Amino acid sequence: MYPEKTDLKNLTQEQLVRFVESQGQPAFRGRQILAWVYRPGINEFAQMTDLAKEFRAVLSETAYISRFEDSRIECSRDGTVKFAFRLHDDHVIESVLIPEEDRNTLCLSTQVGCAMGCVFCRTGTMGFHRNLTTAEIVNQVCSVRDWALEHDKGTLTNIVFMGMGEPLANFTNLLDAISILTEQRGLDFSNRRITVSTCGLVPQMTMLGEQTDVNLALSLHAVDDAMRSALMPINKRYPIATLIEACRTYRQKKRQRIMIEYTLLEGMNDTKADADKLAALLRSVPCKINLLAVNPVDDSRFRSPPPLQVLRFQQILRAHGYTVFIRQSRGEDIAAACGQLAGQGWDC
Repeated sequence: MYPEKTDLKNLTQEQLVRFVESQGQPAFRGRQILAWVYRPGINEFAQMTDLAKEFRAVLSETAYISRFEDSRIECSRDGTVKFAFRLHDDHVIESVLIPEEDRNTLCLSTQVGCAMGCVFCRTGTMGFHRNLTTAEIVNQVCSVRDWALEHDKGTLTNIVFMGMGEPLANFTNLLDAISILTEQRGLDFSNRRITVSTCGLVPQMTMLGEQTDVNLALSLHAVDDAMRSALMPINKRYPIATLIEACRTYRQKKRQRIMIEYTLLEGMNDTKADADKLAALLRSVPCKINLLAVNPVDDSRFRSPPPLQVLRFQQILRAHGYTVFIRQSRGEDIAAACGQLAGQGWDC
C-alpha cells in the first residue's frame, strides 16, 4: 500500500519534524501533525483543519496514515479479548486486551514469529519471519483503543511488550514505538505504565535502561544453565551469571524493580531447592517476582504444577524477603494466554 509514500505512524515526533522541514514547512507543523495522527477517528489529511489546504494536498501526495483494516476479534469467558491483525504481506499478528477492575492492559507483539526458540512457547514454533515496523506496533494500540472506546470498555492504561516476538531483537522500532507511546501529542502513556519483556538479550537490555525509563521484565524460568539452555537457547549466548550481572547493574529509577518472570514446569523447575536457589541468585537484584504455571500448548510435554505446589514456591520466596505474585492465566479458552500466541487468527 502506497509504497512510494511515507507512513507517518512510522515516525517519532523528531522524525516527523524533519519530514515536514524537508517539505519546506516549519518544525511546529510536525508536532501539529503528530497530535492529529493519534486522535481516534483521524484517517485523512482533510480532517487536519488547522493545516493549510495546500499543505494538506502536498501531504496527500507524499504521505499516508496507516491503520489495521482486517482483524479478527475473539472474546474469552473471563473478559480477555484477543485481536488478530492481518498485515499487508498476509502475515498475522496477535494482541491481547486484559481488562481488570482497576486497569486495561494491552499485550503487544513486536515480531512476526520469534527466533528465540523457547520450547514452552507456541510463538517459538512459528520460527521467525520478520520484525514489525514502528507503525505496525503502534497500530495495535490504536486499533484496540478504538475498539475499546466503541464498545464502552474504557481506556487503555497499561502496555506490556509480551506478545509475539522478542522485543529487544527489534530494538530500533521498539524504541521509536515507545517514543510515540509516551509522547504527549502521541498516545500519551506514562513510562511507568509500559513494560518491556525480554528473554535476556544482554547488550540490548543495557541500552534499554540507558535510553528509556520504562519497566523491564526478564523471562528467567530456570536457576541453572543446563536447565535454562534446554528451555531457552538464548542462554547459551548469555548464561545466567551474565544475565544476573546485567540485571544488577541495570539503570533504573530508585523505586523501580525488575520483574522476574518465572514459569513453573512440573518436575523441572518447581522444587523447594529451585525456590531457594532462585532466592540466592536474585539477592543482588532489585526485583519483584512473577510466578506463572505453564499454559497448555498443543502436544506439549510440559505440565503445570498443582496449585498447592505453586503456592509453596511463592511462600518459600516470600520467606526469603521477596515480593512475589502468582499470575493467573487469562484467555486460555481462546489461546490468548502467555506462550499461546501463534498468529493463526484466521485458522482457529
